[in-house]
Amino acid sequence: MKTRNIILYFIGLLAICSCDDMFEPLDENNRQEDAMYEESKYAYGLLMYGYDRLPYITTTQTDIATDDAMTNLRTSSYMNMATGTWASDNNPMSQWDNCKDGIQYVNLFLSKVEKVKWAPSAASKQQMFIDRLKGEAFGLRAIFYFYLLQAHGGYADDGVLYGVPLLTAPEDGSSDFNQPRATFADCVKQCFADCDSAMALLPADYEDIDNDDQIPAKYQVLGAQKTGYNLVFGARSKGLVSGKIAEAVKGQVALLAASPAFREQSGVTSAEAATLCANVLKRIGGLEGFDNTGNVWYKNKTKLAPEASEMPEMLWREDRHKNAEQERENFPPTLYGNGRVNPSQNLVDAFPMRSGRPISDSQSGYDPQNPYANRDPRLDDNVLYNGVTFRKTVIITGTYPNEKNETDDNLNSISTSTRTGYYLKKLLRDDVSPLASSLIEQQHIYPRIRYTEIFLAYAEAANDAWGPKNDPTGVGFTAYDVIKAIRVRAGLATNEIGMPLPEGDVYLEECAGDQAKMTDLIRNERRLELCFENKRFWDLRRWMLPLNEPIKGMQIDLNKETGELTYTILSDVEERKYDSSYQWYGPIPKSEILKWSKLKQNKGWQ
Repeated sequence: MKTRNIILYFIGLLAICSCDDMFEPLDENNRQEDAMYEESKYAYGLLMYGYDRLPYITTTQTDIATDDAMTNLRTSSYMNMATGTWASDNNPMSQWDNCKDGIQYVNLFLSKVEKVKWAPSAASKQQMFIDRLKGEAFGLRAIFYFYLLQAHGGYADDGVLYGVPLLTAPEDGSSDFNQPRATFADCVKQCFADCDSAMALLPADYEDIDNDDQIPAKYQVLGAQKTGYNLVFGARSKGLVSGKIAEAVKGQVALLAASPAFREQSGVTSAEAATLCANVLKRIGGLEGFDNTGNVWYKNKTKLAPEASEMPEMLWREDRHKNAEQERENFPPTLYGNGRVNPSQNLVDAFPMRSGRPISDSQSGYDPQNPYANRDPRLDDNVLYNGVTFRKTVIITGTYPNEKNETDDNLNSISTSTRTGYYLKKLLRDDVSPLASSLIEQQHIYPRIRYTEIFLAYAEAANDAWGPKNDPTGVGFTAYDVIKAIRVRAGLATNEIGMPLPEGDVYLEECAGDQAKMTDLIRNERRLELCFENKRFWDLRRWMLPLNEPIKGMQIDLNKETGELTYTILSDVEERKYDSSYQWYGPIPKSEILKWSKLKQNKGWQ
């Protein structure tokens, strides 16, 4: 059964059975809490409530609050945040309520799990269920704390780097809710401990075994058999938190903690972060397991089909969903979409030339009056720009009509037109029709953790710790090796027909001799590879990079007499009003600060 179906089933069950108030259950419901120990489905519903609060976003949203994009939806909370309304009582990036709710349900489940009769007929099944469910709960709690740290960790006025209150037991009506924030370092330690607990209890992957000899010894002594082991730890549990997922989360937490914004007081070094990420990658053979089509998984219609096997790029993903949501929101108007996410000229300029050199390089051959020629092939994968054909339609984002004399896709033409001269292409399927009268929906998936993200995390941390080409741990690959593989996959250092350039990737080799240049290159590769996956907002802040870069666009005019196009960069399409003196760190919700005297606010926030 798929994870989402499991969640929906048990959430419905819990909604019927659960107490009206978690902290002060009514007398008539006390029996139900006791009965939980005999009703395993009811008990499991608590864990499913935790799954239901996983903080992963399944559509492109937060990128419009960064230098990568903006939106034409004037009421967008993310746009308003980026243009000056971000406050401790108006924070669309807050994870406080959702993740704390998730932690409460997980803690409540952990307090009950060992008392529940999961499999009364077999001691081995009982222990296996307890181990798996506890492992899942520990993994979920680590994820919730990771997202809380990312959104709310920061320095208070006393100069201490704080995280959030650490809660490892369920709260009830007698609890003291006025808890101080733990240090960031202690929160990281708790995340690590939870990940380690999950890895100790869970298999790396949920897979069926072929014979009893493959059963771990601790279950063999309890009399476990293949059928029972497969029932608990087999392929039917795919999609739930596994040991490998917990290991990847530990690497993500370490990268956050070792980043410039947090490293001074986090207690985690870049070397430690690189080693933890390498542990994940070693499970797939390092670069031997690198998916050579992983950057365009959303185009692989065969792999997106319901009956398809797993994608090698996906370490963890959402279930497949058949819909037209992303396309309805982001197709250009002539394709019956709302054109919501508008990639910025800032992002477009970050894509290098096909040779691998950035467009700012005097040797790149970039032509401002032919700006999309000989560019990184990933630009075509991610962005719809003027003149490209998509779904048999020529998209004209300039100021002149298309071949059908339509202007709706033009810059600022109507309310659903682009404001930057670009439309989103990444994640969208060209075989979807969002028009209600001829609706065609297709299967989509959204990644929670991609292997490319972990490769990039390793490259970032390894370069910071040891430089571009050093491998003191003997994992078998370096930061340079990872970035080379990513750029080869992207098609860089090739000519117009895709043949390798005789001189190779000259720019990469230049960066390989300079740690600082390699840092910039790795960050740019991460920007391109993970664009529109809700990563950029957090990356800018943990790197402590400028937040106020104005959003640029492109105006393209047609000279009707000569047929020539003129390209004009619009330097200030949307002003960004972040304050880099303190907004690298998000706020604690104002309502919580007003309620609890022991909570300290991050510096600069009211």
